[in-house]
Amino acid sequence: MREERDYSLKGHNTFGIDARCSRFLEFGSVDEAREVAALLRMSPSPYRIIGGGSNLLLTRDFEGTVVRSAIKGIERRDDGCVRCGSGEIWDDVVAWCVEHELYGAENLSLIPGDVGASAVQNIGAYGAEVKDLIVTVEAVEVATGEVCELSNADCQYGYRDSRFKREWKNRYLITHVTYRLNRQFEPMSDYGNISKELARRGISKPTAQQLRQVIIDIRREKLPDPEVTGNAGSFFMNPVVSRDKYLELAGQYPDMPHYTIDDQHEKIPAGWMIDQCGWKGRSLGRAGVHDRQALVLVNLGGATGSEIVDLCNVIQRDVRQRFGIDLYPEVNII
Repeated sequence: MREERDYSLKGHNTFGIDARCSRFLEFGSVDEAREVAALLRMSPSPYRIIGGGSNLLLTRDFEGTVVRSAIKGIERRDDGCVRCGSGEIWDDVVAWCVEHELYGAENLSLIPGDVGASAVQNIGAYGAEVKDLIVTVEAVEVATGEVCELSNADCQYGYRDSRFKREWKNRYLITHVTYRLNRQFEPMSDYGNISKELARRGISKPTAQQLRQVIIDIRREKLPDPEVTGNAGSFFMNPVVSRDKYLELAGQYPDMPHYTIDDQHEKIPAGWMIDQCGWKGRSLGRAGVHDRQALVLVNLGGATGSEIVDLCNVIQRDVRQRFGIDLYPEVNII
């Protein structure tokens, strides 16, 4: 187990915010997770559980304990499931699955973050969500130190949501996640620009590796590298609106992109609305909107978390005034 005092979190958030915490704890096994849980129970100070920091915005120093997992390991089971340590990098798991002819995670390629965070956030991209792969989540309950196994149904997954973000927040130290993959590859390429890019490359029947590479290339083209420009990927969730609201807006904006959820609901890309409000490529002080993807807020150099929040608030105001739709951050703001 690793323990640090007065610790900088700059290396643990992709926005590159140099906030500090009073104590930092990192566990590398289930037994160490139980030790960490005991330390948290004995301390009166607050605590926060983080993953790789790719979905995190720090607005201040944290007068308490920050905890993260460093549990590694990818284990293939006979039933086609894969059990992964919560500290594994998510994209490494996707690459491993493709290499071992286990399919279903290709559309989630290059999403930053750890395995544990995938189960908290219900990560998703290009028509896929990790909830459709998750079988169980293993964790240590902080209040009791007990090791437990939570089913997919227990977690109550929704769009970028789970009980870990609500009533279970900071309740569990996730140690492992088990995913069910498919032995037969069935490409899902009718979302976003995937099919267009495959056609441009002359690929009509992609392999899993070809599909994964196309998605990686598309993401790299649209999204800034956090090693160069601090960001947390998509900052806002794409709003789901009623069919009536969609039809009202479609009458004003005939070219508005949308994705049908069901007979009563449509999803409208938040990035498109932000772009329509004129924010793509603009900045507010040291915080800005990426010039190739308006859904991404960026640290232009030395921005504080509060400056990013100020930009978020102004964008939310402008979108609400123009479209009558509220945008909600996908990023966890602390």
